[in-house]
This record gives sequence, structure tokens and C-alpha cells, in this order.
Amino acid sequence: MNNTLLRQTLAGLRLLLVATVVLGVAYPLAVWGVSRLPGLVANAEGSQVVVDGKAVGSSLIGIDPVPADPARDPYFHTRPSASAPGPLGPGDPSVTGGSNRSGSNPDLLAAVRQRRDAIAARERVAPAQVPPDAVTASASGVDPQISPAYAEIQVPRVARVTGLGEAEVRRLVAENTSGGLLTDRAVDVTDLNVAVRRAAHR
Repeated sequence: MNNTLLRQTLAGLRLLLVATVVLGVAYPLAVWGVSRLPGLVANAEGSQVVVDGKAVGSSLIGIDPVPADPARDPYFHTRPSASAPGPLGPGDPSVTGGSNRSGSNPDLLAAVRQRRDAIAARERVAPAQVPPDAVTASASGVDPQISPAYAEIQVPRVARVTGLGEAEVRRLVAENTSGGLLTDRAVDVTDLNVAVRRAAHR
């Protein structure tokens, strides 16, 4: 009986050792190695946007930037987030998601009106000029892209605050716009804000 117990114990220890090496060392190293393949590195690292050697955000995650001085706001803004404490402003990326309210929900309609009025005042445009994606949260709450129409109404403010010409800001918007033909055109806000900052400080 003691021999049987010893054999079973040794077999269990061998299995534990093999499983530890294969699942605890070899497998993680293999996954890490695959993530280093050309074309996969950016995705594996979260598609980081790096400026001067420092990660400033992700091109896949949109967090609405907060200006130090709201009266001199140099940023393009993302879509609103259902997790934001107010109608506009950054949401909490750790609790992303939509509001799950129907299009006829009175609270949602009130939030949309509040967002439309706030954006119209910030961009100095008529409320009717504010596009739908500017006042409706995305399903994830961290959508990094906005419509060209929403970017366009922000151009004059960004140009005014940064000192860049509107034509140059529009060029930067165009350079950070993707899609067409088979997909809707969209502007990546994180990449665009980095491009505007670089242009303003050269």
C-alpha cells in the first residue's frame, strides 16, 4: 500500500511539474512571442498613442479630454459617455457601456437636449447644427471616433484657441479620417488631438 501511495504521489508531482512548465511558462511565452510578430505589436499593447516616448492614450479607446481652462479649450471632443457624471465630460472607462435606455425614454431625451445645448454653446453654433453622434453615447461609452460633421463644428474653436489656421486644422482632421465607400467616414479623436498639439507647438 505504501508503494502504491508513493507511486501515486510521484505521478501527481510529475504531472504538477509538467503542467507548471507547459501552462505556466511555455504557453505564456508562446502567447507573448506571437504578440511580438510584426503587425500585432500595437494591438497586443493596446494600440498606444506615444508622444515623446510617453503613452498618452489609445487609438482604440476614446476618453473625452478635460481642458485646464474650459474657456480656452484646445481639444476635439469624443462622443458623450453614459458613465459620465454629467451630460458631457469623460466617463469612467472601468464601467463602460451604454445607458440601455430606449429612444423614447424621457431621461434620455432630456440628456440629449442638455448635451445639444451645451455643445452648441461651446462651439458657438445653432443647436440644429449639432450632429447626432455629438449628443448620443456609443454602446461602449469609449468610442474613439466621431463623425466628420462633429469634427467640423469643432474646427473654429480649436483653431482659435491653438492659433492654427482653420485650413490647417481641417487638413489635420482629413489626415485623421478613415473609412469611405463601404464604411462610414470617422475621425479618430486621440490621434487628431496629438496631431493638433504637435502642429501648435512646432
